[in-house]
Amino acid sequence: MKNQNLKITFLVILLLLISTFVKSQAEKPIRLAVAGMTHGHISFILNRPDKGDFELVGVFDTNAERTQQLAEKYKFSTNLIYNDLEKMLDKVKPEAVVAFGSIFDHLAVVEACAPRGIHVMVEKPLAVNMKHAKRMAELAEKHHIFLLTDYETSWYPTTHKSIRMVQQDNIVGNLRKVVFHHGHEGPKEIGCEQVFLDWLTDPVLNGGGALVDFGCYGANLMTCLNNGERAVSVTAVTRQFKPDIYAKVDDEATIIVSYPESQCIIQASWNWPFGRKDMEIYGDKGSIFALNRTDLKINETLEKIETGEDVIYEDPFMYFADVIHKKFPMAEYGLYSLKNNIEVVRILDAARESAKTGKTVILKY
Repeated sequence: MKNQNLKITFLVILLLLISTFVKSQAEKPIRLAVAGMTHGHISFILNRPDKGDFELVGVFDTNAERTQQLAEKYKFSTNLIYNDLEKMLDKVKPEAVVAFGSIFDHLAVVEACAPRGIHVMVEKPLAVNMKHAKRMAELAEKHHIFLLTDYETSWYPTTHKSIRMVQQDNIVGNLRKVVFHHGHEGPKEIGCEQVFLDWLTDPVLNGGGALVDFGCYGANLMTCLNNGERAVSVTAVTRQFKPDIYAKVDDEATIIVSYPESQCIIQASWNWPFGRKDMEIYGDKGSIFALNRTDLKINETLEKIETGEDVIYEDPFMYFADVIHKKFPMAEYGLYSLKNNIEVVRILDAARESAKTGKTVILKY
């Protein structure tokens, strides 16, 4: 009897130890590295409070002056700095990487990370063109990594409530027209750093000007609202109102994207007299205006979204962590998803071609 009790006690202790180990592994911070440090949004990760979900293990950029400045500003160890991406990945062995370099560099980041099984989140948009986007998707699928694209509007409570009201609550009926207004006074005018402007205003490194910088938002949101329905055609007009500031790229773009039963109009601009990210959704039964991150106008009635009304992620890195931990399946055409963001790049590619030729581009799949 005594031996039997000892065996039971031993098994109970063993099970407790296993449970504690599994729990500690599940709660262990994800090893995170940063690839590229020149994006104006770099503060999103470096200035983020420690929430216990990530451990910063390395930062990469070829600009030594930039990395030193950021190390001093955000108080991270200079021992974390690398000027060679692959060496950093092999040395610190991150589980995830966030990319804060040029859009052109996103492909190189995925080419380095995917074969090593490292998950990646890039800043919007996914890629500078479809050639890059397809290659990135192939690598992500082949090596079974998550590849996410982050947009500020993906954190907005109004965005998520609007999507739910369209897709689940049938507030507007059949979707007919969505108008997007995205942009600000201009990146130089609002004080973006020169290291950011150097590639943001380069047609190769950024893929374009306002058309890419802010046209991607509407394409991303419409793809989600339409649940991945593919566009039929794209017509775009770009302007260069400030050639003395933005000599190489457009600073104004209007993009019309046609679908079988709906249409979206994307107004992307570096010429608004104020910063804005808002959308107007029209159906055959009603309308929803997302005026900002918290205010909605539903069939002409103004409503302020209360915190916690819809369960959403207002922190993109927390979302990234939970995707990696497989706490939920990402929606196939959700805002961060690879399939959605391939369609975004397809629309931007067509918009550039349309603006260049002056003709509507019929999309072929």
